[in-house]
Amino acid sequence: MSTLVTSAIPMNCPDWLISVSICCFWALRNIHRFAQFFIRPLFTESATSRELNAVNSEHEKNTTSNYWRLEQVNCALADPRHPYSKFGTGNKETLDIIPKSKGINVRDELLKFHERWYSSNIMTLAVLGKESLDELEALVVPLFGPVLDRDVTAPSWPEHPFPPSRRRTRVHCVPVKDTRSLSISFPSPDMRRYYKSGPARYVSHAVGHEGPGSLLAALKARGWCNNLSADPTGGARGFGFFDVLVDLTEEGIDHVDDIITLLFQYLAMLRAQGPQQWVWEEQRELSAISFRFQDKYEPRHFVKGHVSLLQDYPIEDVLSVYDLMTEWRPDLIEELLDCLTPENIRVAVMAKRFEEKCTQIEPWYGTKYLRETIEDAKIKTWRSATPTQELHLPSVNEYIPTRLEVLESEEESTTAAPTAPTIIKDTPLVRLWYKLDSEFRLPKATMRFSYVSPLPNSDPLHYNLCTVWVMLVRDALQQSTYSASLAGLSWSLGSEVNGITITINGYDDKQHVLLDTISGMLSAKPDPQRFEIIKEIFVRAMKNYETEQPYQHALLEQTMCLTDVCWTRPQLLAAAQVMTVDQLEDFISRMLRKVHIEGLIIGNVTKERALEMADGLEAKLPKDGTPLLAQQLLQRREVEIEKGAWYCSEIENRIHRSSCTSVYYSCGLRASRSNVLLELLEQALSEPCFHVLRTQEQLGYIVVSGVRRANGVQGLRVIVQGDKHPRYLETRIEAFISNAQEYLENMKNEEFLKFRSALAARKLEKAKHIGERATRFWSEIATQMYNFDRATIEVEQLNAVTQQDLIEYYKKHISPKSDERRKLSVHVVSTAEGGAGRLSPDNDTVIDTRSDRQPIIVTDIVEFKSRRGLYPHPVPFMSVPRKGAHCKL
Repeated sequence: MSTLVTSAIPMNCPDWLISVSICCFWALRNIHRFAQFFIRPLFTESATSRELNAVNSEHEKNTTSNYWRLEQVNCALADPRHPYSKFGTGNKETLDIIPKSKGINVRDELLKFHERWYSSNIMTLAVLGKESLDELEALVVPLFGPVLDRDVTAPSWPEHPFPPSRRRTRVHCVPVKDTRSLSISFPSPDMRRYYKSGPARYVSHAVGHEGPGSLLAALKARGWCNNLSADPTGGARGFGFFDVLVDLTEEGIDHVDDIITLLFQYLAMLRAQGPQQWVWEEQRELSAISFRFQDKYEPRHFVKGHVSLLQDYPIEDVLSVYDLMTEWRPDLIEELLDCLTPENIRVAVMAKRFEEKCTQIEPWYGTKYLRETIEDAKIKTWRSATPTQELHLPSVNEYIPTRLEVLESEEESTTAAPTAPTIIKDTPLVRLWYKLDSEFRLPKATMRFSYVSPLPNSDPLHYNLCTVWVMLVRDALQQSTYSASLAGLSWSLGSEVNGITITINGYDDKQHVLLDTISGMLSAKPDPQRFEIIKEIFVRAMKNYETEQPYQHALLEQTMCLTDVCWTRPQLLAAAQVMTVDQLEDFISRMLRKVHIEGLIIGNVTKERALEMADGLEAKLPKDGTPLLAQQLLQRREVEIEKGAWYCSEIENRIHRSSCTSVYYSCGLRASRSNVLLELLEQALSEPCFHVLRTQEQLGYIVVSGVRRANGVQGLRVIVQGDKHPRYLETRIEAFISNAQEYLENMKNEEFLKFRSALAARKLEKAKHIGERATRFWSEIATQMYNFDRATIEVEQLNAVTQQDLIEYYKKHISPKSDERRKLSVHVVSTAEGGAGRLSPDNDTVIDTRSDRQPIIVTDIVEFKSRRGLYPHPVPFMSVPRKGAHCKL
């Protein structure tokens, strides 16, 4: 691959105008159109109006987000003369109503903005392709050369938006979700120019560390905090912030000032010890290793990330700016520490309990808040903070890899699909799939181990206990494994309907140590104090689900209707509120005594090492454990909607003003030919669906079409979230679906072949890194399909698909005229103030293209599922015997 970069893009807007950053990725045949956006944009009245509506819809989506609400409160408290104090994203009022009231034409202002700021001398361009640098340059320069050089200077803001008079403040805010958080912010200089020495990285590494002796460890020991982060944040060119974010427990909300005291004690320790070169050198070493053995990026993410870096860094450093530090500058570390003082502090505390005391209202989001000046006595207490023995610098990182050699594989690295993993261990309790990497040739590996059991999904209580168990184990491992994450070893422990899964990625050298640590904690006795804290977090998250976006509610409702065994949120919440630590202990004991472990190891690991790790997991299981039976390993099944049927489930949401419609057209069991037909249909309809429903009809900001696959069954799904009633949204979705037949029939053969070739290329695209390859293999193992060469096999099927085949597939499964169509609609109706509510009686029905067809309303999901059949599981591609009675050993 080659990269061509030239130089820059402006960011400065009138008071009322939203700043918009757009990133587009085009095939070479369309790059000339892309170039014209910057040379001669049309900014037509209709396009401007549509984009205005899209911006407003996005703002409406964000009005319940605690992140955006707190961000805007911060802006409101900044110096009103500073641009930072303005409304940052825009809505209809700022982009339409206010400009019109002032006699301002938005389109004219956009053209003026373009004429002033779209200047080649402050714009940057990044191109990545397989062509040589000379070829890329020959392609790009004629297209982008006409961008005028207006000889402008990119704006900067050396004056901080929070001068000394606006510091020493405490703000209480009321969230929408029931969350508790503490934000501690220190205004600082713009530290980006010091990238070669990384002083902000040094300080954030120390303050945000999670190991023994850390600020987080001290807070967790007191039961005040669950998580903490410390990072420099760039406000804009010329100024910045250093922020410490703390997730508070119920008790922690009563100890905010004590938490800040501990922070200043930690900072006092850092100042007393002074910058330590060995800490900086350890960071430098880890960053250099990461740069040397970095995975390939997805191309569009690569160019998107690096084109923005060109705005701030020399072109020769852009590829390594985050990785290679070369200058030890303790003076800069001390300079930053000098900014982290009580006199400079700004504190924001967010919790529901402040509802009554918060009397101020932020106008754009309606956030209730109260700003106070921090008392002199409190500032004096924090100023006098001194180091304590409890708080100290991180220890030397024992997870730094020392062996980075790549193992030799007998399998040659080729462009062809890699061979499948093989089973190297198969006992009644454990099955291990293994493959030595010959594709990426890096000292890395990925492993996944799934502890499978029917117990977690047996009832809502056990489902909750499994989730809380995982949360507790992750919590207990936080200190001991944080160093691993710094050393390039990422890990996760997740709960699923049928158990838990351990995943480890990164350098293979110390993976066995990390796996042993994680797996050993599974059988540890739960800490009663931490159990109560984690339980409270879990219950609160359950209650907060109501505040999630309407489309998320639609997806869950759809799953509830289509999955044979699935627990409702009220059922889970009721069970969560009564669970105890004794019940959790009993659950852990019973699950580990009746479990099957399915594992995959792929990468720079020998077969002997892989077997040792699998043997170690098996050895940790209770000696009196027994294998699962074959039928206990059966997966969940999908409810079958009968041919010609149309069902609709309608639920309410009282938080958001937006409503949502999700329409699902079931297309039956997964199989190679039907897979590619459905994917090809989705690819052909995706862009027209977005263009018609979002761009032309302006139905909402969220318009998504895609393939839904679950439990071996698949179908086409269309989701629209907007301010219209879901019944109206459905009529527009159906109108689009009805017109799709004409679109498919009128499609030129060349265009059909283009879609088909694009899908084939996408399916055959090589994995970018070992983790992506492992995910593809694991998908086959977890679904028990075992088609490890799926891409090649399905592309062979795809190449035989004709345009008429695609039309017939549409006619059978998707067309409103089909007597075989199987459809499920979910309506999430907003009953919030200003929401769609209910349509008038005259418009209270869904109008189908056939007037005699109306949905059957699902009023009782259990009753609905009890009257339907279940799809069988698809036939596996390979014959891999189930465990239990069919185990080989």
